[in-house]
Amino acid sequence: MSRLSQVRRGRLLFDVRDEGPVDGEAVLLLHGFPEDATSWDRVVPLLHGEGLRTLAPDQRGYSPGARPPERAAYRLPFLVADAMAVLDAAGLGRAHLVGHDWGAGVAWAAAASQPARVASLTVLTTPHPRAFAWSLTHSAQPLRSWYMGFFQLPALPEALLGPRLEGLLAAGGLPGADAARYAARMREPGALRAALNWYRAIPLAGRPLPGAVETPATYLWGVHDPAVSAATADRTEHYISAPYRSVALDAGHWLPETRPEEVAEAILHRAHAAAR
Repeated sequence: MSRLSQVRRGRLLFDVRDEGPVDGEAVLLLHGFPEDATSWDRVVPLLHGEGLRTLAPDQRGYSPGARPPERAAYRLPFLVADAMAVLDAAGLGRAHLVGHDWGAGVAWAAAASQPARVASLTVLTTPHPRAFAWSLTHSAQPLRSWYMGFFQLPALPEALLGPRLEGLLAAGGLPGADAARYAARMREPGALRAALNWYRAIPLAGRPLPGAVETPATYLWGVHDPAVSAATADRTEHYISAPYRSVALDAGHWLPETRPEEVAEAILHRAHAAAR
């Protein structure tokens, strides 16, 4: 079985890091904002040591060859289809699916709409979309999610974030080297606009939120994550109709970079359970 370095989907070309035992069970790792596939660098060696293969794409807007400028191109069905295209290119019918932040949003939607392709689900930081929607009228979650409204504005978020992004990421608990690397990627032509388009496409959804997940799932979140309320995290279990595990960590938002051991343990727990 050959390695992937890129995956083409129509006119878009995605960069992919395909590592670990080529014949091992596959784990598809979906990064968040404003990360890229390197966000999993501390996690993947722990998975490879247990015999798992990892596929980590730079998602739509993050791969230089996959940066459409229009916000409609970042609607959730397209993002799910991108993830499934990575599995198709690898010749895989299914994989263990892992997502952080926006990658978690894609993972929830993929598990709900493509359950046959998801062997297990491990989600970091972002609650189930229906739990998030519920929390907007039942908790202080709207105060934590103010930035989503700000990101809807044209041009201004790019102008304000661009020169400050590295400092903001570091101030939010991201290790300095990671903050510098992600900020450098966002300075590439069209990159920050594309990354923000994930948020700008939310009002264009035009369809019901992803439904209940019937795949065994683990949800990890940091109790110090400024973007997630405890009520939202706790509500997620209402939308899982399969074995479910919730893990609250004494951590912030950047779990792949700062808590790789706990992240790997959660993935392995689900993978081993699925194999039994």
